[in-house]
Amino acid sequence: MSKRISIFIVIAVVGLDQWLKMWVVHHIPLGGTRFYNPIIDLTYLQNRGAAWSLMSGRQWSLIGLTIVVSAMLIYFLVKAKNKWAIIGLSLALGGAVGNFIDRLRFGYVIDMFQTEFVSFPIFNIADVALFCGVSCLFIYIVISEREN
Repeated sequence: MSKRISIFIVIAVVGLDQWLKMWVVHHIPLGGTRFYNPIIDLTYLQNRGAAWSLMSGRQWSLIGLTIVVSAMLIYFLVKAKNKWAIIGLSLALGGAVGNFIDRLRFGYVIDMFQTEFVSFPIFNIADVALFCGVSCLFIYIVISEREN
């Protein structure tokens, strides 16, 4: 699988993530909700921590951690040959960069997806990309283990 695909995936994730975040900031008041439906709503929140607001208020620690993790993702992406690994690492990197941009620009991450069918913390496109990336890496590990 071409490394160009990984660049496209990272740019697409970051671009879509940042576009939707700016749309939410300009069209939904902080704490407000739009597009009510039984599955998912758009609710504008500012997350000053990591997942589930862990490490809230420790932006410099989160920025440093993101730099280290992103460097590791890039390293493994350059070395990767398996399509699941390339896709997974690219999605994870795109998600990390999307939230990293928010932390640098605002000091918090903009979240907007609120699930209605289950109680779950509000999240964004970067978070979805990170989850999907880790899932692809899990598939890669399972496939690799079966082959060995």
